[in-house]
Amino acid sequence: MAVYLGMLRVVRLCAGRPEVLGARGGLSRVWQEARLWGVRPLSSGEVDHTAPLPIGGLSYIQGNTKLRLINKTVGWCLDATAQKIPDKEALVVFHENIRLTFAQLKEQVDKAAAGLLSIGLRKGDRLGMWGPNSYAWVLIQLATAQAGIILVSVNPAYQAPELEYALKKVGCKALVFPKQFKTQQYYNILKQICPEVEKAKPGALKSQRLPDLTIVISVDTPLPGTLFLDDVVAAGNQEQHLAQLRHTQKFLSCHDPINIQFTSGTTGSPKGATLSHYNIVNNSNMIGERLQLSQKTAEKSRMVLPTPLYHCLGSVGGTMVSLMHGVTLILSSPVFDGKKALEAISRERGSFLYGTPTMFVDILNQPDFSSYDISAICGGGIGPRGARPGLAQ
Repeated sequence: MAVYLGMLRVVRLCAGRPEVLGARGGLSRVWQEARLWGVRPLSSGEVDHTAPLPIGGLSYIQGNTKLRLINKTVGWCLDATAQKIPDKEALVVFHENIRLTFAQLKEQVDKAAAGLLSIGLRKGDRLGMWGPNSYAWVLIQLATAQAGIILVSVNPAYQAPELEYALKKVGCKALVFPKQFKTQQYYNILKQICPEVEKAKPGALKSQRLPDLTIVISVDTPLPGTLFLDDVVAAGNQEQHLAQLRHTQKFLSCHDPINIQFTSGTTGSPKGATLSHYNIVNNSNMIGERLQLSQKTAEKSRMVLPTPLYHCLGSVGGTMVSLMHGVTLILSSPVFDGKKALEAISRERGSFLYGTPTMFVDILNQPDFSSYDISAICGGGIGPRGARPGLAQ
């Protein structure tokens, strides 16, 4: 987990030490036990075999760990896993009836990444993903990483004032969303703060209240003033745009920012926390090690994810752990649904389950809980707080 302090990047690696996490003097203790490393910039495919030198102005504080930190980009990790286990199932979207192997997922991600470049997005631009869990969410998450575009994780429950604040706060150039989900009318909400979208030329929006926003992409149906996601992906299948993607990737660094996550805003306006490839790759690698995923067979490495992808538990603990450790990721529903989670566990032979304590309670309290086969479950993750002993049992 990385915290930005001015120009200093601090890495707190407390794997295996829950007593440090949340302790009042936790950071000072980690600091005292840590070694200060200067890290020279590395390309996405380079491995640092030598002791880091203070070159490039970046420093890290590394706590005690048996694992060497990984200097890789998210895209590099996807490529490596797809090459190693191309035919293993990578993603199952239970509610959309979608199944992709790692090779198929990489192919779609590359086309989507090239498509984003083809419509004018560039390395360092910010793209907001606004919607519930879906195949499109995972696709955009990985495609932005492949192209060096910064993914802005937007709470799917945001209404017009919250959306306007978030997009303006980080300067989003693009926004991706479905037309609606249940009572949440995404397109209509956007029109409240950006009425120009209805008459805009797709990809050339000019908004008075959102001056940075020029590209709006609709996930599930073409809408006035928007580009259609399927068309963007199709455009990326052209060699000229794939070549542009390969060229862009030569200049990506694992230390580049790649994701902005907003805080809840309970004590003030939400803050945008910036994460790098380095943060996300090493965080997900540590999570997988704690879950001992490298020791599991293919049948025992199927993760059911009912938590939201806009939150770190879903996007890092779910999507990225899947990439880093070759785990099948199963999205059980657009938003949390205890019954759908049980169905996914039973039908897909889910072996790991993520959730908050309240989600686990809801799953256990399903009236027909005993009718589901959950015998494949062998582990999981719970957060942001630990489970009470009774719940864990």
